[in-house]
Amino acid sequence: MIDALKTLFENDVVSEDIRAQIEEAWESKIKANKMQVTAELREEFASKYEHDKSQMVEAVDTLVSDRLQAEISEFADDRKQLAEAKAKYAVAMRENANLLKSFVMQQLGKEVSELHEDQKVMSTKFGQLEEFVVEALSKEIAEFYEDKQDLAETKVRLVREAKTHFNKVKKNFIEKSAVKVSEMVSKNLNKEITSLKEDIETARQNDFGRKLFESFASEYANSYLNEKSETAKLLKVVDTKNRQLAEAKNIVDKTTTLTEAKDAEIKKINESVQRSKIMNDLIAPLGNDQREIMSDLLESVQTSKLEKSFNKYLPTVIEGNSPAKKKAVIVEGKEITGNKEETNVSRQKQNENVVDIRRLAGLN
Repeated sequence: MIDALKTLFENDVVSEDIRAQIEEAWESKIKANKMQVTAELREEFASKYEHDKSQMVEAVDTLVSDRLQAEISEFADDRKQLAEAKAKYAVAMRENANLLKSFVMQQLGKEVSELHEDQKVMSTKFGQLEEFVVEALSKEIAEFYEDKQDLAETKVRLVREAKTHFNKVKKNFIEKSAVKVSEMVSKNLNKEITSLKEDIETARQNDFGRKLFESFASEYANSYLNEKSETAKLLKVVDTKNRQLAEAKNIVDKTTTLTEAKDAEIKKINESVQRSKIMNDLIAPLGNDQREIMSDLLESVQTSKLEKSFNKYLPTVIEGNSPAKKKAVIVEGKEITGNKEETNVSRQKQNENVVDIRRLAGLN
């Protein structure tokens, strides 16, 4: 039929309207057939799905029931075995509790005994350490005391040797200087006497000229300055007042200086008296040589530390010439902390003595 329709359409036997109606009828018929086939296929697939579904449900039910039965039986067996294991564990725990307790007590006893032994060993070690420290400290203290004694002995020995050497040097210096001074004095004495005679002659001539000038000046003043005598008197009064003021000022300055000097001198005298009293009280029981050595040792020591230094040097000074140990070389510096001070008066006297010696020796 399809071939016949194609032939008719190709040969243009039918018109376009009929052709369109035929195609429309054809398409509608095809759609109806498709719908009918689709409904039949749906019914077939639905029935087949229901059949397969029922079979799968039955199979799943059978499988689940079989597996559930097996699991339930296995769970029951496990539960029974667990109960038996619990019962056995309880029995075993009752049987082994005493063994565990005895084991724990035994181990704890061992640990406690080891702890006591360790404590005993530690106490012994601490005792030995304490003995070692005490012994070492006592040795160090003894060595320090010996070094201190050696220092005091060495200082005393050095002072004694220095005193002896100083006396020798002083004696040699006095002898040599006496010879040289006597030679210089004898050599320059004639020069000095000649110069002195010339100075005396020059002074006499100057004095004679001064007297002549004063006589001339007084005569000139009396002759030519009578008309100005009032002015001269006033000038003299002013000069007198000025001199009196200057003298009063000098007196005040001298009084202030003298007061300060006296206060300082009184303070030094008090300190010297106190120091002398302490020194005399300390060195009174000693012999002459020991007094000299102790005085030299305490000369540069402060007054407040005299007694302490005296007690430190006393054993060594009393022992006398004790040999110094050679294990240490002590170099002692000069102390400047004492109370002995050089006053201006003593310094001035020394300068005057030096000037006199240089003048006698003929040196400018």
